Parts: sequence; C-alpha cells; structure tokens
Amino acid sequence: MSDVNQFNANLCAFLDASPTPFHAVEVMRLRLETAGFIALNERAEWCVEPGKSYYVIRNNSSIVAFHCGTENLQECGWRMVGAHTDSPNLKVKPTPELLRHGYVQLGVEVYGGALLNPWFDRDLGLAGRVNYENASGDLCSALINIDRPVGVIPSLAIHLDREANSGRSINPQRDLPVVLMQSEEGVNFRALLKEQLAQQGIDDVNTVLDYELSFYDCQAAAIMGWNGDFIASARLDNLLSCFIGLEALLAADTTQHTVLVCNDHEEVGSQSAVGAQGPMLESVLRRVAGEEVVWQRAIANSMMISADNAHGIHPNFSDKHDGNHGPLLNSGPVIKNNVNQRYATNSETSSLFRRLCANCGVAVQSFVVRSDMACGSTIGPITASAIGVKTLDIGVPTFAMHSIRELAGSRDSFDLHTVLRNYFELESVLDSDNH
Repeated sequence: MSDVNQFNANLCAFLDASPTPFHAVEVMRLRLETAGFIALNERAEWCVEPGKSYYVIRNNSSIVAFHCGTENLQECGWRMVGAHTDSPNLKVKPTPELLRHGYVQLGVEVYGGALLNPWFDRDLGLAGRVNYENASGDLCSALINIDRPVGVIPSLAIHLDREANSGRSINPQRDLPVVLMQSEEGVNFRALLKEQLAQQGIDDVNTVLDYELSFYDCQAAAIMGWNGDFIASARLDNLLSCFIGLEALLAADTTQHTVLVCNDHEEVGSQSAVGAQGPMLESVLRRVAGEEVVWQRAIANSMMISADNAHGIHPNFSDKHDGNHGPLLNSGPVIKNNVNQRYATNSETSSLFRRLCANCGVAVQSFVVRSDMACGSTIGPITASAIGVKTLDIGVPTFAMHSIRELAGSRDSFDLHTVLRNYFELESVLDSDNH
C-alpha cells in the first residue's frame, strides 16, 4: 500500500470513529498516549520538561497537544496548527419525545449552518455524551455511539408536494423530527439511554440526568470516483484537518516547540470555554512559558496555521467563484484570503507557506470569495486577535461543505500533511530582521 493510500485508510478510520467532538478527542487522546504524550490536568501543578510531549483536554471536546522542544522557547516561539472538532448536525432536544399517529419521534435542534436537504432519507445513528448518577450517588459521564440506523427523516412524497423540486423550503421545527420507532404508548428517551449504557457494560446507572447527543449518517467514509480521486465522508469539515494536524505533530521531531489545538464550537461562533474565542489555548501556552516576558517573546516569534476546509470550484456552479480563484480538488492546499479579516492571512504568513509548499514539491492555490458575496470565517482571526500571533488560514478544497456527506480530493490531505510536518520542524518561522 502506498503512503497516500495508507494515510487515507487511516483517515477514513478516524472519521468513522469520530461521530461527535467527544469521540474525535477520545480517538486523538488514544493516539497521543500511544505515542508517549503525557496528560496534563488543568487543576494540578505542571512541570513540563524539554524534549517531552504533553496534551490537555477540556470538556472532552477540545484538545491542545504539544511538544516541549529543546530549543530556547522565547527565541524560537511555537509552531502552531489549529482546527476544530465540531461539524453541523442535528442535536437531540432535552425533552425530545414526540408521539404522533403511532410513530415515536425525537425533536432536534440544528447545530451550526447545516445544509439540511441531504439529511432526509438517510440512515441515522446516534452518538455523544450521557451524564448520569450512579448507584452510589456519584455524577458520571460516558460516551455512547449507536452506530446502526436507529432513526430517519423521511421525505414527503412528491405526489403530496408537487413543488418539491422547484421551491421547497425546510422548517426545522416541523420537518426535521427524527422517526425512531412505532409505538402506541410512546417511550421515555432517558430510559432508552439507560438501556444503551447497560449494553455497554455500565449497569450501575441510577438516573440519566442529561446528555449531548447528535444524529449522524451511518454511511462509512469511502475513497470513491472512477479512479479513486475523491474521499467522501461526513464531518470532513473539519475532522480532516484535525487528523492531518495530528499526523504531522506525531511525525515531527521534538526539537522545536510545536502545538496542535483542536477547538469545539467553531460552527457556532467559538464563544465558549472550549472554543477558540475562549481562554484555553492562551492558558495552556502561558503555563508552559512560565514568566510573562517569556510568553511575550515566544508569541512574537510564533505562528499559527489555521487549517479549515476551503471551497473547491464546483463544475456545475462555477459562477459562484471569482474567476481567478477557483481551487481544484487534488491540486494542493488553498491559501484563504479576505481583506476584511474573515481570514487572518497576510502576505508574510502566506509567503512562508508558499515557500514551504515549494520546498516540499506541493502545489498551492488561493481562494478569495466573490466581491459580491459574504465570506465565512474560521478560528484563524479569533486566535490571532486573542493571543496576538501571526496567523495563516489554509485548507483542503472541498465540495458540499456543511452537507451530511462532503467530498474532498484523495491526494490533498497527504500533501498538506507533508507541508505541516515540515512546518513543525522549521528552525525559524519568521524573519527576525523584520522585527
């Protein structure tokens, strides 16, 4: 198996094992533990040592992993890569049970800017975190992943909606409750969760208190296309970047100070204790730096690469792109630019990335949104403004972003991994003569 094929096989396995941010962070934690990374508890004293590697988890949905390098931190700074663990989805409401015409349904909320039409007529699994009180009265939590089709949102037949192909709109409150089963009496959803926990070997549950659960598409990630040109999966935005960053960090040596941060809640604005607009990354880096002057000098010598998927030019909708900025799948990572700082790229950080790509023999592309369209954003500008670090926004070109199933090129992820691995090992990320 070639390096690219092996990389993609591992990527598909990661995507399938990570239906929620909680599961993604758990998979990353296990990888880091196997590689010798040491867990740090934010409630305890830290003693980090040069040449060793560590990680910090908050809320079980955000993670910061780093090599504590052997070079002088305040002279070399950190080489950072950022991504996010969350994706648009349908989350189960706190009191979700609906019984209508003999069908048990669960009410859902739309998390993030989901493309809703593709959610209809899919085999839906259910996963997330359940909090409960055990038989001893302790508060506990556990992850569940019901990775079989337990729900569906059936479309209305076209015979009953003749405008379905020309003018259909979706009302999330009315149209998205998920069909779970048939019953004349209804069910208690928390009782179903208690049964699921028992099937997982957790048989001391007294009361299910609350949960954060999401429906997801059961269809596995796949390499597809006549020549295997594409990878199709749920949650490519942005677990693809989490995986690429993780693999690059694990492959890099421990000479330089390198950091991978994967935040939750990007899809809803990042304003949380574990989002990029929260204090997690800064808190971790300040504790590693120790003294204030070390922190200030280290940040001035640091750089962040925010990795989040880019919009590939769709052959059926090419007019949605600026004519000179239509990224192609399998043609290299994309530098994302926006003069209004929706992306944090500037000419200095993009120039360094272009040189990195050239040194690795990897093509590079640019994206600028049409001047008459609004631009999305990433954790890049948020992180840059929060800690004052020079930042670049890049990503792998993708189709159908925010759909239940997205599409990317099967060669782009490995190419970006190669570039990020080399970035992590740079002796200097900035030209000191310019400061």
